[in-house]
Amino acid sequence: MKIGLIGVSNSGKTTIFNALTKMDANVTAYSDAKAEPNVAVVAVDDDRLHSLTDMYKPKKTTGATIEMIDFPGMKEGSAKNGFFTGNSMGWIKSTDALALVVRNFHDDLAGDPTPLRDIDEINTELLLADLIVVENRLEKIEWFQKRGQKTNLLPLEERALQKIAEHLNNNNPIRNLDFDEDEQKLIRGFQFLTKKPFLVILNSDEAVFGHNTDLIGGIEGQYNVIEFAGRFEMELSRLNDEEAEIFMEDMGIRKSARERLTQFAYRTLGYVSFFTVGEDEVRAWSIHGGDTAVNAAGTIHTDLARGFIRAECFTYDELIQCGSEKRVKENGHFRLEGKDYIVRDGDILSIRFSV
Repeated sequence: MKIGLIGVSNSGKTTIFNALTKMDANVTAYSDAKAEPNVAVVAVDDDRLHSLTDMYKPKKTTGATIEMIDFPGMKEGSAKNGFFTGNSMGWIKSTDALALVVRNFHDDLAGDPTPLRDIDEINTELLLADLIVVENRLEKIEWFQKRGQKTNLLPLEERALQKIAEHLNNNNPIRNLDFDEDEQKLIRGFQFLTKKPFLVILNSDEAVFGHNTDLIGGIEGQYNVIEFAGRFEMELSRLNDEEAEIFMEDMGIRKSARERLTQFAYRTLGYVSFFTVGEDEVRAWSIHGGDTAVNAAGTIHTDLARGFIRAECFTYDELIQCGSEKRVKENGHFRLEGKDYIVRDGDILSIRFSV
């Protein structure tokens, strides 16, 4: 899973990035024209993985991960001025979701916070970036048609893009638009920004953290939102666990920023975890809720999906309750599932395949 951190300049994106990743990236504002994004991978905490490791004592334990990408600050006119072109567009298209960091603290340069206005500003830039892509493609389709370069798919693509253009011109993100299966296939390659899941991270000053019920309620009307005290939590990330726990208790924070964001992202984006176990490795894998056994097999390795026969399956809870795989089988919990089986959170899978 890849999550891109975006926001206006001085919103504290890189501070949040450091808090989540324990990195020490420069938090000074940097140019959106030249700077490369900050990138780091964070582990997804899962107590079930620790229990499975204790049970199987594998040579290796591998948890699920989230790749965090901290993009340069945006501003009004970013879309028209080329922010979403070249390397930046390649990076941002690769993300599975966008997390908008919104400033909720006073800044000497930017003044008092205006979180709702900042959300609207960035949302407008994303809508405009998608609209530019759509209009450019429609111009090319018209050029092809005038020169007699027609295919059966071009009229279908044109209708789908006109539908999107109308939606965007009404200030609506593409994620709110319904598509049939053919339209989905035609637009998949565009990787539209407003089609991606969208999260809001309210970056609050330590003094007001936890006291923004009305503001959060206003944001929740449209977006999934989570609150961090960015500067405070960046400092926490640099302490040892014992010291950090003391300060977290004083602030009423039960879990680290990393734990809270990974769990929030899984819930918001609809991801689930399944496990593979054995003496060599115990591993957690992430897939979208609703994915099938053959999708899970492909996540492990493409050959497993290509030669899929059956999935041997039982659940983490059944294993813990029974105490061993042998007892799982004796108690009738061991199952063989076909390729259309919908994998559930906590399933333990072993794929039978033949290539």
